[in-house]
Amino acid sequence: MTIRHTRRVFLSAATVMAAALAATACGSPQDTASGGGDAAPVKVGLVYSQSGPLASYGKQYIEGFKAGLDFATKGTGKVGDRKIELTEVDDAGDPAKAVSAAKDLIGKGTKIIAGSTSSGVALQVAPIAAQNKVLFISGPAATDAVTGANKYTFRSGRQSYQDVVTAKSFIGDAAGKKVVVFAQDGAFGDANEAAVKAVIGGAGATVSSVRAPASATECTPFASQIKAAKPDLLFVAWAGTTAPAMWQTLDQQGVLSSTTVVTGLDIRASWPTFGAAGSKISFLSHYFDGASDTEAAKAAKAKIPGGTLDLFHPDGFAAAQMVVRAVQEGGDDVDKMIKALEGWQFDGVKGKMTIRAEDHALLQPMYQAKLSGSGTAFTAAAQKTLTGDESAPPVAQMKG
Repeated sequence: MTIRHTRRVFLSAATVMAAALAATACGSPQDTASGGGDAAPVKVGLVYSQSGPLASYGKQYIEGFKAGLDFATKGTGKVGDRKIELTEVDDAGDPAKAVSAAKDLIGKGTKIIAGSTSSGVALQVAPIAAQNKVLFISGPAATDAVTGANKYTFRSGRQSYQDVVTAKSFIGDAAGKKVVVFAQDGAFGDANEAAVKAVIGGAGATVSSVRAPASATECTPFASQIKAAKPDLLFVAWAGTTAPAMWQTLDQQGVLSSTTVVTGLDIRASWPTFGAAGSKISFLSHYFDGASDTEAAKAAKAKIPGGTLDLFHPDGFAAAQMVVRAVQEGGDDVDKMIKALEGWQFDGVKGKMTIRAEDHALLQPMYQAKLSGSGTAFTAAAQKTLTGDESAPPVAQMKG
Protein backbone atom coordinates (compact mmCIF):
# COMPACT_ATOMS: atom_id res chain seq x y z
CA MET A 1 0.00 0.00 0.00
CA THR A 2 1.54 3.31 -1.06
CA ILE A 3 0.74 6.40 0.98
CA ARG A 4 1.53 9.93 -0.08
CA HIS A 5 0.90 13.06 1.99
CA THR A 6 0.23 16.46 0.45
CA ARG A 7 0.39 19.64 2.53
CA ARG A 8 0.72 23.19 1.38
CA VAL A 9 2.05 24.62 4.64
CA PHE A 10 5.05 23.32 6.57
CA LEU A 11 5.27 24.36 10.22
CA SER A 12 8.07 23.87 12.71
CA ALA A 13 7.38 21.78 15.80
CA ALA A 14 7.63 24.92 17.92
CA THR A 15 5.05 26.72 15.81
CA VAL A 16 2.65 23.77 16.01
CA MET A 17 3.02 23.64 19.81
CA ALA A 18 2.50 27.36 20.12
CA ALA A 19 -0.64 27.20 18.01
CA ALA A 20 -2.00 24.34 20.08
CA LEU A 21 -1.35 26.19 23.34
CA ALA A 22 -2.97 29.34 21.98
CA ALA A 23 -6.06 27.42 20.92
CA THR A 24 -6.30 25.77 24.35
CA ALA A 25 -5.81 29.00 26.27
CA CYS A 26 -7.86 31.43 24.20
CA GLY A 27 -10.31 29.53 22.06
CA SER A 28 -13.16 27.10 22.37
CA PRO A 29 -13.35 23.68 20.70
CA GLN A 30 -15.79 25.19 18.22
CA ASP A 31 -13.23 27.86 17.31
CA THR A 32 -10.83 25.15 16.26
CA ALA A 33 -13.49 23.17 14.42
CA SER A 34 -14.79 26.15 12.49
CA GLY A 35 -11.50 27.79 11.60
CA GLY A 36 -10.96 30.24 14.46
CA GLY A 37 -7.32 31.10 15.14
CA ASP A 38 -4.61 28.75 13.91
CA ALA A 39 -7.10 25.98 13.23
CA ALA A 40 -6.18 22.36 12.73
CA PRO A 41 -6.14 21.17 9.11
CA VAL A 42 -9.03 19.26 7.58
CA LYS A 43 -7.87 15.71 6.98
CA VAL A 44 -9.13 14.19 3.72
CA GLY A 45 -8.21 10.63 2.73
CA LEU A 46 -8.10 9.82 -0.99
CA VAL A 47 -8.18 6.05 -1.50
CA TYR A 48 -7.99 5.24 -5.21
CA SER A 49 -6.10 3.25 -7.85
CA GLN A 50 -2.59 4.59 -8.29
CA SER A 51 -1.60 1.17 -9.64
CA GLY A 52 -3.41 -1.89 -10.94
CA PRO A 53 -5.80 -2.29 -13.88
CA LEU A 54 -7.59 1.02 -13.26
CA ALA A 55 -4.49 3.15 -12.65
CA SER A 56 -5.18 5.32 -15.70
CA TYR A 57 -8.63 6.12 -14.29
CA GLY A 58 -7.13 6.90 -10.90
CA LYS A 59 -4.60 9.26 -12.45
CA GLN A 60 -7.36 11.27 -14.06
CA TYR A 61 -9.35 11.29 -10.83
CA ILE A 62 -6.53 12.73 -8.71
CA GLU A 63 -5.62 15.31 -11.35
CA GLY A 64 -9.24 16.39 -11.43
CA PHE A 65 -9.45 16.48 -7.64
CA LYS A 66 -6.47 18.78 -7.26
CA ALA A 67 -7.76 21.08 -10.01
CA GLY A 68 -11.18 21.12 -8.34
CA LEU A 69 -9.68 21.91 -4.94
CA ASP A 70 -7.81 24.83 -6.44
CA PHE A 71 -11.03 26.05 -8.08
CA ALA A 72 -13.28 25.62 -5.04
CA THR A 73 -10.83 27.29 -2.64
CA LYS A 74 -9.82 30.04 -5.09
CA GLY A 75 -6.25 28.81 -5.10
CA THR A 76 -5.74 28.88 -1.32
CA GLY A 77 -6.18 25.20 -0.52
CA LYS A 78 -8.09 26.41 2.54
CA VAL A 79 -11.61 26.47 3.90
CA GLY A 80 -11.64 29.52 6.11
CA ASP A 81 -8.35 29.36 8.02
CA ARG A 82 -8.08 25.57 7.73
CA LYS A 83 -5.83 23.85 5.25
CA ILE A 84 -7.13 20.86 3.36
CA GLU A 85 -4.59 18.13 4.12
CA LEU A 86 -4.69 15.26 1.65
CA THR A 87 -3.47 11.75 2.32
CA GLU A 88 -3.37 9.65 -0.85
CA VAL A 89 -3.45 5.85 -0.57
CA ASP A 90 -3.11 3.34 -3.39
CA ASP A 91 -5.71 0.58 -3.15
CA ALA A 92 -4.55 -0.98 -6.48
CA GLY A 93 -8.21 -1.79 -7.15
CA ASP A 94 -8.22 -4.27 -4.26
CA PRO A 95 -11.22 -3.92 -1.89
CA ALA A 96 -9.27 -5.44 1.02
CA LYS A 97 -6.51 -2.86 0.66
CA ALA A 98 -9.07 -0.08 0.37
CA VAL A 99 -10.90 -1.17 3.52
CA SER A 100 -7.62 -1.39 5.43
CA ALA A 101 -6.60 2.07 4.23
CA ALA A 102 -9.97 3.59 5.12
CA LYS A 103 -9.87 2.13 8.63
CA ASP A 104 -6.31 3.37 9.14
CA LEU A 105 -7.25 6.90 8.00
CA ILE A 106 -10.35 6.95 10.18
CA GLY A 107 -8.26 5.79 13.14
CA LYS A 108 -6.03 8.82 12.60
CA GLY A 109 -8.96 11.22 12.77
CA THR A 110 -9.92 11.52 9.12
CA LYS A 111 -13.63 12.28 8.74
CA ILE A 112 -13.78 12.52 4.94
CA ILE A 113 -12.81 9.65 2.63
CA ALA A 114 -12.99 10.01 -1.17
CA GLY A 115 -11.84 8.03 -4.17
CA SER A 116 -12.97 4.53 -5.16
CA THR A 117 -11.96 4.06 -8.78
CA SER A 118 -13.34 0.51 -8.68
CA SER A 119 -16.97 -0.45 -8.04
CA GLY A 120 -15.85 -3.40 -5.93
CA VAL A 121 -13.87 -1.04 -3.74
CA ALA A 122 -16.74 1.43 -3.35
CA LEU A 123 -19.13 -1.28 -2.20
CA GLN A 124 -16.72 -2.35 0.54
CA VAL A 125 -15.77 1.14 1.74
CA ALA A 126 -19.37 2.43 1.95
CA PRO A 127 -20.29 0.22 4.94
CA ILE A 128 -17.06 1.24 6.71
CA ALA A 129 -18.12 4.89 6.39
CA ALA A 130 -21.50 4.14 7.94
CA GLN A 131 -20.04 2.07 10.76
CA ASN A 132 -17.61 4.86 11.66
CA LYS A 133 -19.91 7.79 10.86
CA VAL A 134 -17.55 9.47 8.38
CA LEU A 135 -18.31 11.07 5.03
CA PHE A 136 -17.54 8.93 1.99
CA ILE A 137 -17.56 10.39 -1.55
CA SER A 138 -17.13 7.59 -4.10
CA GLY A 139 -15.41 8.47 -7.39
CA PRO A 140 -15.42 6.86 -10.85
CA ALA A 141 -17.00 3.62 -9.52
CA ALA A 142 -20.15 3.26 -11.64
CA THR A 143 -22.11 0.56 -9.86
CA ASP A 144 -25.70 1.62 -9.17
CA ALA A 145 -25.48 0.04 -5.71
CA VAL A 146 -23.46 3.01 -4.36
CA THR A 147 -26.55 5.20 -4.73
CA GLY A 148 -28.61 4.83 -1.56
CA ALA A 149 -25.98 2.64 0.12
CA ASN A 150 -26.27 4.66 3.35
CA LYS A 151 -26.65 8.26 4.44
CA TYR A 152 -22.87 8.71 4.77
CA THR A 153 -22.15 7.70 1.16
CA PHE A 154 -22.22 10.05 -1.83
CA ARG A 155 -20.78 9.82 -5.34
CA SER A 156 -18.92 12.33 -7.53
CA GLY A 157 -19.30 10.39 -10.79
CA ARG A 158 -22.08 8.89 -12.86
CA GLN A 159 -23.68 5.48 -12.39
CA SER A 160 -24.44 2.65 -14.82
CA TYR A 161 -28.13 3.50 -15.10
CA GLN A 162 -27.21 6.91 -16.54
CA ASP A 163 -25.04 5.19 -19.15
CA VAL A 164 -27.87 2.91 -20.26
CA VAL A 165 -30.44 5.73 -20.35
CA THR A 166 -28.06 7.56 -22.67
CA ALA A 167 -27.86 4.47 -24.89
CA LYS A 168 -31.66 4.31 -24.95
CA SER A 169 -31.82 7.91 -26.17
CA PHE A 170 -30.43 6.80 -29.55
CA ILE A 171 -33.69 5.00 -30.42
CA GLY A 172 -36.18 7.40 -28.85
CA ASP A 173 -39.38 5.64 -27.82
CA ALA A 174 -38.29 2.10 -26.99
CA ALA A 175 -41.77 0.56 -27.18
CA GLY A 176 -41.85 -2.23 -29.76
CA LYS A 177 -38.15 -1.92 -30.60
CA LYS A 178 -35.74 -4.86 -30.76
CA VAL A 179 -32.50 -4.54 -28.81
CA VAL A 180 -29.60 -6.99 -28.76
CA VAL A 181 -26.83 -6.93 -26.15
CA PHE A 182 -23.51 -8.24 -27.45
CA ALA A 183 -21.22 -9.02 -24.54
CA GLN A 184 -18.65 -11.44 -23.20
CA ASP A 185 -19.59 -14.16 -20.74
CA GLY A 186 -18.88 -13.22 -17.14
CA ALA A 187 -19.91 -10.69 -14.51
CA PHE A 188 -19.25 -7.67 -16.73
CA GLY A 189 -21.48 -9.02 -19.48
CA ASP A 190 -24.14 -10.12 -16.98
CA ALA A 191 -24.31 -6.65 -15.42
CA ASN A 192 -24.64 -4.90 -18.77
CA GLU A 193 -27.30 -7.28 -20.03
CA ALA A 194 -29.27 -6.87 -16.81
CA ALA A 195 -29.05 -3.08 -17.02
CA VAL A 196 -30.25 -2.96 -20.62
CA LYS A 197 -33.16 -5.29 -19.81
CA ALA A 198 -34.12 -3.17 -16.82
CA VAL A 199 -33.84 0.24 -18.48
CA ILE A 200 -34.61 -0.26 -22.17
CA GLY A 201 -36.63 -3.45 -21.77
CA GLY A 202 -38.53 -1.76 -18.98
CA ALA A 203 -39.47 0.99 -21.44
CA GLY A 204 -41.12 -1.53 -23.79
CA ALA A 205 -38.30 -2.90 -25.94
CA THR A 206 -37.71 -6.60 -26.53
CA VAL A 207 -34.18 -7.34 -25.31
CA SER A 208 -32.16 -10.42 -26.23
CA SER A 209 -28.45 -11.14 -26.10
CA VAL A 210 -25.58 -12.66 -28.03
CA ARG A 211 -22.85 -13.75 -25.65
CA ALA A 212 -19.29 -14.74 -26.48
CA PRO A 213 -16.63 -16.48 -24.39
CA ALA A 214 -14.22 -13.99 -22.84
CA SER A 215 -11.41 -15.75 -24.71
CA ALA A 216 -13.12 -15.53 -28.12
CA THR A 217 -10.90 -14.20 -30.92
CA GLU A 218 -13.10 -15.14 -33.89
CA CYS A 219 -16.32 -13.15 -33.86
CA THR A 220 -17.78 -13.92 -37.29
CA PRO A 221 -20.37 -16.43 -35.94
CA PHE A 222 -21.58 -13.87 -33.41
CA ALA A 223 -21.81 -11.16 -36.08
CA SER A 224 -24.00 -13.53 -38.12
CA GLN A 225 -26.33 -14.06 -35.15
CA ILE A 226 -26.63 -10.32 -34.64
CA LYS A 227 -27.48 -9.63 -38.29
CA ALA A 228 -30.09 -12.42 -38.28
CA ALA A 229 -31.79 -10.82 -35.26
CA LYS A 230 -32.23 -7.52 -37.16
CA PRO A 231 -32.16 -5.32 -34.04
CA ASP A 232 -33.09 -1.64 -33.95
CA LEU A 233 -30.24 -1.17 -31.49
CA LEU A 234 -27.11 -3.21 -30.78
CA PHE A 235 -25.60 -2.49 -27.37
CA VAL A 236 -21.98 -3.67 -27.19
CA ALA A 237 -20.27 -4.29 -23.84
CA TRP A 238 -16.75 -5.58 -24.51
CA ALA A 239 -13.47 -5.28 -22.64
CA GLY A 240 -9.94 -6.46 -23.16
CA THR A 241 -7.33 -6.91 -25.86
CA THR A 242 -9.69 -8.66 -28.31
CA ALA A 243 -11.74 -5.49 -28.80
CA PRO A 244 -9.97 -4.31 -32.01
CA ALA A 245 -10.58 -7.67 -33.72
CA MET A 246 -14.20 -7.71 -32.55
CA TRP A 247 -14.92 -4.25 -33.97
CA GLN A 248 -13.16 -5.09 -37.23
CA THR A 249 -15.34 -8.19 -37.61
CA LEU A 250 -18.59 -6.33 -36.92
CA ASP A 251 -17.55 -3.78 -39.54
CA GLN A 252 -16.51 -6.35 -42.15
CA GLN A 253 -19.71 -8.38 -41.66
CA GLY A 254 -21.89 -5.31 -42.22
CA VAL A 255 -23.30 -5.09 -38.71
CA LEU A 256 -22.26 -1.48 -38.22
CA SER A 257 -24.05 -0.39 -41.40
CA SER A 258 -27.22 -2.41 -40.78
CA THR A 259 -28.31 -1.02 -37.38
CA THR A 260 -27.57 1.56 -34.71
CA VAL A 261 -24.59 0.28 -32.73
CA VAL A 262 -24.00 1.87 -29.32
CA THR A 263 -21.19 1.41 -26.82
CA GLY A 264 -19.54 3.46 -24.10
CA LEU A 265 -16.78 5.91 -24.97
CA ASP A 266 -13.82 5.09 -22.74
CA ILE A 267 -10.68 7.18 -22.08
CA ARG A 268 -8.89 8.77 -25.04
CA ALA A 269 -6.09 6.20 -24.98
CA SER A 270 -8.62 3.51 -25.95
CA TRP A 271 -10.02 5.27 -29.02
CA PRO A 272 -7.53 3.78 -31.53
CA THR A 273 -8.85 0.29 -30.67
CA PHE A 274 -11.98 1.04 -32.71
CA GLY A 275 -9.93 1.31 -35.88
CA ALA A 276 -11.90 2.05 -39.07
CA ALA A 277 -15.11 1.20 -37.20
CA GLY A 278 -14.73 4.21 -34.92
CA SER A 279 -16.62 6.65 -37.11
CA LYS A 280 -19.53 4.20 -37.59
CA ILE A 281 -20.36 3.68 -33.91
CA SER A 282 -22.71 5.75 -31.77
CA PHE A 283 -21.22 6.42 -28.35
CA LEU A 284 -22.78 7.08 -24.98
CA SER A 285 -20.39 9.26 -23.05
CA HIS A 286 -19.83 10.34 -19.48
CA TYR A 287 -17.31 12.97 -20.61
CA PHE A 288 -14.65 13.86 -23.15
CA ASP A 289 -12.61 16.99 -23.85
CA GLY A 290 -14.82 19.64 -25.42
CA ALA A 291 -18.13 18.13 -24.27
CA SER A 292 -18.75 21.23 -22.14
CA ASP A 293 -17.48 24.79 -21.96
CA THR A 294 -18.25 25.68 -18.36
CA GLU A 295 -16.16 27.87 -16.09
CA ALA A 296 -15.21 24.74 -14.17
CA ALA A 297 -14.14 23.00 -17.39
CA LYS A 298 -11.96 25.97 -18.30
CA ALA A 299 -10.41 25.99 -14.83
CA ALA A 300 -9.76 22.26 -15.01
CA LYS A 301 -8.12 22.50 -18.44
CA ALA A 302 -5.83 25.22 -17.09
CA LYS A 303 -4.62 22.92 -14.29
CA ILE A 304 -4.65 19.45 -15.86
CA PRO A 305 -1.22 18.42 -17.22
CA GLY A 306 -1.35 18.75 -21.00
CA GLY A 307 -4.55 20.80 -20.89
CA THR A 308 -6.76 18.00 -22.27
CA LEU A 309 -9.64 16.73 -20.16
CA ASP A 310 -10.58 13.06 -20.18
CA LEU A 311 -13.25 10.70 -18.93
CA PHE A 312 -12.71 10.87 -15.17
CA HIS A 313 -11.31 14.34 -14.62
CA PRO A 314 -14.84 15.66 -13.83
CA ASP A 315 -15.29 13.03 -11.10
CA GLY A 316 -12.24 14.20 -9.19
CA PHE A 317 -13.10 17.85 -9.74
CA ALA A 318 -16.65 17.37 -8.41
CA ALA A 319 -15.35 15.42 -5.41
CA ALA A 320 -13.18 18.36 -4.38
CA GLN A 321 -16.11 20.74 -4.78
CA MET A 322 -18.18 18.47 -2.53
CA VAL A 323 -15.43 18.26 0.09
CA VAL A 324 -15.13 22.04 0.24
CA ARG A 325 -18.91 22.45 0.49
CA ALA A 326 -19.10 19.87 3.29
CA VAL A 327 -16.36 21.54 5.34
CA GLN A 328 -17.65 25.08 4.73
CA GLU A 329 -21.07 24.20 6.06
CA GLY A 330 -20.29 21.40 8.49
CA GLY A 331 -16.88 22.03 10.00
CA ASP A 332 -16.00 18.71 11.65
CA ASP A 333 -19.65 17.70 12.18
CA VAL A 334 -20.37 14.87 9.72
CA ASP A 335 -24.15 15.11 10.14
CA LYS A 336 -23.95 18.79 9.15
CA MET A 337 -21.75 17.85 6.18
CA ILE A 338 -24.41 15.41 5.00
CA LYS A 339 -27.17 18.00 5.31
CA ALA A 340 -25.05 20.50 3.39
CA LEU A 341 -24.60 18.07 0.47
CA GLU A 342 -28.14 16.72 0.28
CA GLY A 343 -30.05 18.64 -2.39
CA TRP A 344 -27.02 20.80 -3.23
CA GLN A 345 -26.81 22.10 -6.79
CA PHE A 346 -23.49 23.25 -8.17
CA ASP A 347 -21.77 23.99 -11.45
CA GLY A 348 -19.20 21.30 -12.23
CA VAL A 349 -17.04 20.53 -15.24
CA LYS A 350 -20.02 18.96 -17.01
CA GLY A 351 -22.47 21.72 -16.08
CA LYS A 352 -25.36 21.69 -13.59
CA MET A 353 -24.94 18.96 -10.97
CA THR A 354 -27.56 18.07 -8.37
CA ILE A 355 -27.11 15.76 -5.38
CA ARG A 356 -30.52 14.17 -4.94
CA ALA A 357 -31.39 14.32 -1.25
CA GLU A 358 -33.41 11.10 -1.15
CA ASP A 359 -30.63 8.70 -2.20
CA HIS A 360 -27.53 10.82 -2.99
CA ALA A 361 -27.63 10.07 -6.73
CA LEU A 362 -25.63 12.68 -8.64
CA LEU A 363 -27.83 14.05 -11.44
CA GLN A 364 -25.67 15.38 -14.27
CA PRO A 365 -25.47 15.86 -18.04
CA MET A 366 -24.68 12.85 -20.21
CA TYR A 367 -23.68 12.85 -23.89
CA GLN A 368 -24.29 11.22 -27.24
CA ALA A 369 -20.97 11.35 -29.09
CA LYS A 370 -19.38 10.49 -32.42
CA LEU A 371 -15.74 9.94 -33.33
CA SER A 372 -14.12 11.26 -36.45
CA GLY A 373 -10.62 10.64 -37.79
CA SER A 374 -8.57 7.48 -37.94
CA GLY A 375 -5.58 5.67 -36.46
CA THR A 376 -4.49 7.51 -33.34
CA ALA A 377 -5.98 10.85 -34.41
CA PHE A 378 -9.62 10.52 -33.39
CA THR A 379 -11.68 13.51 -32.26
CA ALA A 380 -14.92 13.27 -30.29
CA ALA A 381 -17.88 15.60 -30.75
CA ALA A 382 -21.15 15.78 -28.82
CA GLN A 383 -24.25 15.01 -30.88
CA LYS A 384 -26.71 15.61 -28.06
CA THR A 385 -26.53 16.47 -24.36
CA LEU A 386 -29.00 14.87 -21.97
CA THR A 387 -29.81 16.97 -18.92
CA GLY A 388 -29.47 15.64 -15.40
CA ASP A 389 -33.23 15.15 -15.24
CA GLU A 390 -33.33 13.30 -18.56
CA SER A 391 -30.69 10.80 -17.46
CA ALA A 392 -31.79 10.51 -13.83
CA PRO A 393 -32.00 7.03 -12.30
CA PRO A 394 -35.09 6.05 -10.33
CA VAL A 395 -34.94 6.96 -6.66
CA ALA A 396 -33.30 4.21 -4.63
CA GLN A 397 -34.34 3.41 -1.08
CA MET A 398 -31.71 4.59 1.38
CA LYS A 399 -30.39 1.50 3.12
CA GLY A 400 -28.90 3.05 6.21
